[in-house]
Amino acid sequence: MVHSRGCIMKRTNLVRILMFLMTMTVLINTSAATMNVVVITDPTGQDPNGAAAGSQSWAENMFQSTFILSKDKHFAVLSGGEGNETPRLGAIVSAINNLENGGTAQSAAQLANNFAGIRIMTGGPTIGAAVGGYFLAYVVVVQDNGTITVTPYNGGIAVLPPGTKGAIIHLRNTPGNPQYGTADAVRLQTAEMMGEMIRDGYPATDVVAAAFKNVAINAGEKHGGGAVNLVSGVTTGDMFTPTAINTTGFSMDQPYSKVSSTGWSVAFPEAANYQTSPIDGSNLTTVYAYEALRKAITVDANATSVAIYGTDDSGVSDTTREIVQASVYKHGFNANQIAKDINKGISNGLLVGVNYVEASDININQNQKAVGVYFKSLPDDRSSPPWNLPISASILSILGNMQTAIGLILVILVLFRSTLISSFLKK
Repeated sequence: MVHSRGCIMKRTNLVRILMFLMTMTVLINTSAATMNVVVITDPTGQDPNGAAAGSQSWAENMFQSTFILSKDKHFAVLSGGEGNETPRLGAIVSAINNLENGGTAQSAAQLANNFAGIRIMTGGPTIGAAVGGYFLAYVVVVQDNGTITVTPYNGGIAVLPPGTKGAIIHLRNTPGNPQYGTADAVRLQTAEMMGEMIRDGYPATDVVAAAFKNVAINAGEKHGGGAVNLVSGVTTGDMFTPTAINTTGFSMDQPYSKVSSTGWSVAFPEAANYQTSPIDGSNLTTVYAYEALRKAITVDANATSVAIYGTDDSGVSDTTREIVQASVYKHGFNANQIAKDINKGISNGLLVGVNYVEASDININQNQKAVGVYFKSLPDDRSSPPWNLPISASILSILGNMQTAIGLILVILVLFRSTLISSFLKK
């Protein structure tokens, strides 16, 4: 049972996360990832996309069973199994302490054998990968000459040695999954597919995304969960995890968003309302969740890094990033154009709760391909900026007062119409 939206770098952070995990076990049903996967395509750690890992399942509460990632030491701990939450927490703590103190993937994973029914999978670009405890897995080894070896393991310890290209995949079916009984065949099929992709030169992030797709479609263990880039420290965070306790995460074989050729995107269900980009009118392409996962954990040397300041709203931050990236893609690093495109998004209602920006609010570092956007808070607790109308505020106030007066007169006439009519007829 594991949950992390980011990483574990220091012991104080570790204690906080473990306290959170113990609290969650009291509040919600126990959940375990039924697919764990680690892929290493560059065991030297030089390729920014050369090692990745992830988990998904048919089960509920997949934020319990996703990953713990150390960005400093470049390892991940994935957990699962049939045991209850207490030994699972013990296994997680033991594995993290082992890795924090210089252990290998094998030394950390084999600690799961001390906890009944628990599985721990670990890995990193230079420490190799391993799975220990209660599992059904394949270890894939890809040699430099292109030879692929796929070996089955059932419990105990299974290892992808340091310095080796390859992968480990564990897969079972969750009771209640309509595709129950498919895990054995899909486990082997996915292992073979990953070996072929590694041999053919695909980065680890692509291989992990392909594994998510194949397992989601063919074995039904499809709810996120999420994935991590072990070299670059990039994660899917809460992209696919459940939005409420005791519910399932996002289905990894379903449409996740729509994206334009210039980079603007919108997530489902809102995406159903868009056929073209509101920024430039370009056509939109549907992106499935496994594709969004690959994009989220893959580092692109040509991508623009966007930092948002002045708001904590994740929806505003995500949409602003998309607008900025689309603007840079189309117009280059132009502060005036970026501000114009952001303001258009505010006017169109794509961005809510932030004020219009000026070119001076856009900080550009073109050498590092980075853009900073500084939003100002809205006055008077507004949710959107005031309309830019060719009428002064004083005139609007007068009109408002007149409207109110007229409204009051109409109410009086309605309430006393019979009295007024009688009085008029008597005269």
